[in-house]
Amino acid sequence: MDVRQLKALVTVVDTGSVTRAAQLLHVVQPAVTRQVRSLEHELGVPLFERTRRGMRPTPAGLRLAERARRALIELERARAELSPDAGVLTGLVSIGLLESTAAMLAEPLVSALKRRHSGIELRLLTAYSGHLQQWLDAGDLDMSLLYNIASTPSLNVRHLVRERLWAVAPASAGLSADQPVSLTEVASHPVIMPSPGHGLRVLVDQAAAQAPVTFQIAVETNSMSLQKFLVQHGHGWTILPAAGIAADLTVPGTADALSAAPLTAPEVWRSIVLTTPRSGPTSAAALAVVRCLTREIQLAVQEGRWLSAEPAEVKGHVG
Repeated sequence: MDVRQLKALVTVVDTGSVTRAAQLLHVVQPAVTRQVRSLEHELGVPLFERTRRGMRPTPAGLRLAERARRALIELERARAELSPDAGVLTGLVSIGLLESTAAMLAEPLVSALKRRHSGIELRLLTAYSGHLQQWLDAGDLDMSLLYNIASTPSLNVRHLVRERLWAVAPASAGLSADQPVSLTEVASHPVIMPSPGHGLRVLVDQAAAQAPVTFQIAVETNSMSLQKFLVQHGHGWTILPAAGIAADLTVPGTADALSAAPLTAPEVWRSIVLTTPRSGPTSAAALAVVRCLTREIQLAVQEGRWLSAEPAEVKGHVG
């Protein structure tokens, strides 16, 4: 079992096609086929089912691909850390950003690392908190932003900021930052809701029970961008973290603009934390990314770019 075989396996699993895998790996198609077949021969189990629609991994193929993916990531990290330049901080760092924070934090973080630590290779993944925590536990991430989570046996947690949830409506509703909107007012309109089980849905449902109010649910979705899109097109109101809507409020008067206001009666807050696995030491490159990310979050709050956010009481640690 060698690196070329593992790369072929993972790429075919990801693409479902030997032809597409060969294009991505910059080799001829028969080479990919040979790598996969040699793995199957070596292991004595089929890794794929060959169908008219492409290559479908068997349960054994999926299990091996999951382990192979982690092994390839570790090899990339080792390669990145072996730099001939003394004093240059290098390494591959994978970080998870909450979807609602990505637009605000990704570019400043990349720019800061480029200025201060150009030898660090950064891998950014965005998702909801539950998915990010799964990837963190699986070893696919070095660190991740999560929300409303305390320290666990597997994770170190550092509290960074708390932010208020906002009511979001079409621009014609005329909501504004200086006039909070009650949950009762939100419930008087059709509501675009996060899917059940989503962390944000849990917060909203808890607030509804406290008010108490009953929502007229128009649509449920697991996509923040789709929530905003449906609101823009007049299908209802929604509730989102302030960080996720800041950019949508900077162009009032345009066809796709939104209006928004902080929620009240009750106020709803969430706490953003930075987490790292407890298992194993944190690399010097990862610690540098922690410092840069923490600094960019502090600046976003201080400069008012992170709406209705405030620094959290510093507790916990990372590293």
